[in-house]
Amino acid sequence: MSTAALIGDIIPGSDVVKRAARIGAEVKNIELSGDLPDHTIVAINSLLLEHKVIFFRNQGHLNDAEQERFAARLGKLVPHPMLGAAKGTASLLELDSTRGGGRADVWHADGTFAEAYPKILVLRAVVMPTFGGDTVWSNTAAAYLDLPPPLQRLADELWAVHSNVFDYAGIARVRDVDKKHFDDVFTSRIFETEHPVVRVHPETGERTLVLGALVKHFIGVPKYDGQKLFEVFQSHITAPENTVRWNWLEGDIAIWDNRATQHYAVNDYGDQHRVVRRATIDGDVPVSVDGRRSVPRMK
Repeated sequence: MSTAALIGDIIPGSDVVKRAARIGAEVKNIELSGDLPDHTIVAINSLLLEHKVIFFRNQGHLNDAEQERFAARLGKLVPHPMLGAAKGTASLLELDSTRGGGRADVWHADGTFAEAYPKILVLRAVVMPTFGGDTVWSNTAAAYLDLPPPLQRLADELWAVHSNVFDYAGIARVRDVDKKHFDDVFTSRIFETEHPVVRVHPETGERTLVLGALVKHFIGVPKYDGQKLFEVFQSHITAPENTVRWNWLEGDIAIWDNRATQHYAVNDYGDQHRVVRRATIDGDVPVSVDGRRSVPRMK
């Protein structure tokens, strides 16, 4: 029985609709809550592992506390290591377009500068612009499978240093408020971690690519060659056929597997206001194909 059929049996009237061939599904006719039965949470987690990112419309009943109560059913909630959590919450991070750091318009997986970066994120749309402001996700397991076998073998052997101190100004449209936030808050504590470029997913066994904007360099590879390699691997991750794009409405929830995806918040809504709140579920230390674990350099 497929996971979609399974959740239909568990939650009468619910429906799972794929949003793209390789990634993304919308789960309809379900009200998220911290009170959902255990078997429903298991089914939601199974859908997440299969589709990498899942979407839920019409969840306006969720406030900050209820968002966290639901998210806590998927694992241990943790605050952002530099930014902390919103007052009265365990992990909620508010991303407000009017403030520094509120526009994440680079391809990344969240928190890969840390040794055990988040495994799951639960994002709620609070204020949405009248146009624009979509988010795009990519499937890093499918991207690995797309690599020719010689490039797969190369990726299997490579390691990269990830850091919260990266060339933000070189890859994003930076406002003064963003630069101040980056200099004063986001890099107030420096993290660096050596991650395998290919990690083995702890629940599915899939091989996924660990790259994105927080990569500083490959270990043992000269900078020029490393830049070319990064572009080759990253281009497979962000290939359009490997992505799904979500057009937000207020009250929407998106849940993604941060171990098998990257995402990009499209900065195409001008001066309009956009606010999302994110609950973060603690992750595990990545393991390479030869069994080695990620190593922190600085934290």
